Amino acid sequence: MSLAPSVTRLHSPFLCCPLNKLSSSATTVSLSQRNQRSSAPYPCIRAELDQNTVVAISVGLVSVAVGIGIPIFYETQIDNAAKRENTQPCFPCSGSGAQRCRFCMGTGSVTVELGGDEREFSKCINCDGVGSLTCTTCQGTGIQPRYLDRREFKDDD
Repeated sequence: MSLAPSVTRLHSPFLCCPLNKLSSSATTVSLSQRNQRSSAPYPCIRAELDQNTVVAISVGLVSVAVGIGIPIFYETQIDNAAKRENTQPCFPCSGSGAQRCRFCMGTGSVTVELGGDEREFSKCINCDGVGSLTCTTCQGTGIQPRYLDRREFKDDD
């Protein structure tokens, strides 16, 4: 007694050739026919792809391509920018490497009005009387740093 279901009882919407065409005589194969290739029809699997499945597969493939392509694009742009020489002057300091002090307005001394037409002059504590500070954008080089070079944080304390 066979535990496998009979070939004629298999029914599936995914099988494209019906198996009920097989007769019981086709299931008994002689020894000479076992060595030869059987001409009995085998079931072939049929997959139905609707429009939603095709769209989902397409979106998945495009997402993977974009997810891989964008980082590769940025990496090549960074490598190409690193090979080019940077000669653009710094915007805040106009390429000088120093900025005017905000407290003394570049004079190096601070005037304090005490009242009654009395004034006191003292050395600026921000720039130590120099009147200018090192540019914080270019760190005194006078050359505008590239975008990714600005990530470095230098603590002045």
